[in-house]
Amino acid sequence: MNPEEFSRLAELLKDRTGIVLGRDKEYLAESRLAPVARSWGFNSPTDLVRALVRRTGSGASQELLSAVVEAMTTNESFFFRDQTPFDQFRDVMLPNLMKARADTRRIRIWSAACSSGQEPYSLAMAIRELGAKVSGWRFDILATDLSKQIMNRAQDGVYTQFEVQRGLPIQYLAKYFEQEGDRWRIKRDIRDMVTFRAHNLLDSARPLGKFDIVFCRNVLIYFNQDTKRQVLDNISEVLASDGYLTLGGAETVLGLTDKFQAVSGYRGLFAPTSAQKKAAAPGR
Repeated sequence: MNPEEFSRLAELLKDRTGIVLGRDKEYLAESRLAPVARSWGFNSPTDLVRALVRRTGSGASQELLSAVVEAMTTNESFFFRDQTPFDQFRDVMLPNLMKARADTRRIRIWSAACSSGQEPYSLAMAIRELGAKVSGWRFDILATDLSKQIMNRAQDGVYTQFEVQRGLPIQYLAKYFEQEGDRWRIKRDIRDMVTFRAHNLLDSARPLGKFDIVFCRNVLIYFNQDTKRQVLDNISEVLASDGYLTLGGAETVLGLTDKFQAVSGYRGLFAPTSAQKKAAAPGR
């Protein structure tokens, strides 16, 4: 596709998802859109983009745009990716929140932009590994992603041999999965701990309810500064005043918002600032 067509594609994607598609991603766009072009009867991704521009505003264009967004926003994920956040979840977040929630014995967790579900299922397994320590507690994990297609796949909880070999301890495979032919399915009791829902991070998160912990890792890197601020603002509206936000190891709130501050000594872990604590919903 020529520069003008690529720019139009990038503009449509940014308006719909907030993702910034630089010129260096032209090859990625071509490779991701090739299967979409074939399924829609186009000879090439270039023809697809041209048709998308021509049909702007029509019902058909919305369906096509949704297919393009699905293809361009599907990101790689694997179980217990970057072990540190899960160690901090077990050793810092949960102990502190369980003390604060001793009356309700309930903790709500949001796994934002969860892709094919490895992160929320990893959180569920981490909770189960605590055994008697969490007996009598209720943990609600909400997992969201922009892609409805990837949400459906995540909800099924079925993974290839390659996927379960990436990051998943072998003992967890035996304990929490059942083999189905050459694939592996998460056991029902772990799947039941997670609810999946399509959600755009650019939209208000208030309809999702309040949360004690939010995982939003390796997402902000795809956004420009204004969109990063918007996403962080949306999260701040639903995070408890004593809650925790976990970002990717290369992500920060510095220079973006005054609603979160780094938790000293812990990588990628943030908490509401004093000013935000006054405005945020109190812990439950």
